[in-house]
Amino acid sequence: MTASGRRVPPRLSTVCTWLSLLAAVPVLVMSVFRAVGAEWPVLVVQLLAFTPWLAVPAGVALVLSLFGGRREPQVVAAALLVCQLFWLFPLDIARPIPAAAAAAAAPAASPAEQQPTATVQLNVMSINSQFGRADAATIVRLVREKKVALLAIQEHSQGLQERLATEGLDALLPHRISQPTDDGAGSAVYSSHPLEPVGLLPDTPFLMPTVRLTAGGSGGAGASAVLELTNVHTLPPVDTWVGQWRSDLKALSRLAERPGHRLLLGDFNATYDHAEFRSLLRADEEGLVDVAAASGSRLLPTWPMDGTRLPGIAIDHVVTSPRVGSSGYQVHRVPGTDHAAITATVVVPAA
Repeated sequence: MTASGRRVPPRLSTVCTWLSLLAAVPVLVMSVFRAVGAEWPVLVVQLLAFTPWLAVPAGVALVLSLFGGRREPQVVAAALLVCQLFWLFPLDIARPIPAAAAAAAAPAASPAEQQPTATVQLNVMSINSQFGRADAATIVRLVREKKVALLAIQEHSQGLQERLATEGLDALLPHRISQPTDDGAGSAVYSSHPLEPVGLLPDTPFLMPTVRLTAGGSGGAGASAVLELTNVHTLPPVDTWVGQWRSDLKALSRLAERPGHRLLLGDFNATYDHAEFRSLLRADEEGLVDVAAASGSRLLPTWPMDGTRLPGIAIDHVVTSPRVGSSGYQVHRVPGTDHAAITATVVVPAA
């Protein structure tokens, strides 16, 4: 008998029960992997990226169990669906602290000492160009339309750099620190504000430079804000590279522990359902902020965007230190690459 009180034929009830169990078993197995933050082998790491999609078979299993009419499969399917919903909307997602709120948390000053809170607002953008094949005209159009002040490119090539120059990017973002290559390791940062190289993250196959941006603030005469951007591109967790993938994320965690206002921007090759990425977000004492998660857009896929028949997942991220405000997270398709471009607005308190 179903929940509506209608009696289901015994044969159909049996079939629905078995189909419910078939749908529930892979969800159960992957739920165990998701719940236990161990260093799983490469296949499990890859499958964990698609955890949000487990809500579909979990829901199917519950519906089939209701037609099956047996209590045990219904309880199992319901529990699995609850787990998936909990992971879809986790309670531990960090919320950004707007610059104004950060200033308000500071010790109170006397009226004579009070000054307007100085901040710098930057529209930022990241794109993995897939070996430099991304359409340069679309990138420049997005920079112009979104008023991007800081652009990070992964898998940057000399050919892409020349096409971007032809499309007028250098006029929009005249400051550049780039190391183009033809093997996917290349990197570039473009900015409307002066940039200063800080260094490369050590022992990473892909170039992950950190650059320092200094810009004049609003609301305070002569004040300026300093932001350190790391252009992120971790090795993907495939074949025997999963160990290097973990090493790359741990290196980013150590970087995030350093003081100052930070922005980690790029292709992390990891989702919120990987324990390694969640550990990165906890690297700072107050917790780093995944801007997409904080804005309610965590499930917007950024890969694959080239027609590959895989469910979309979010492996490109904008991550900030806790006192950097953020808003306006968006995802944009760019022809020629399998990654989406991601944009957001960050607000950096003055130094």
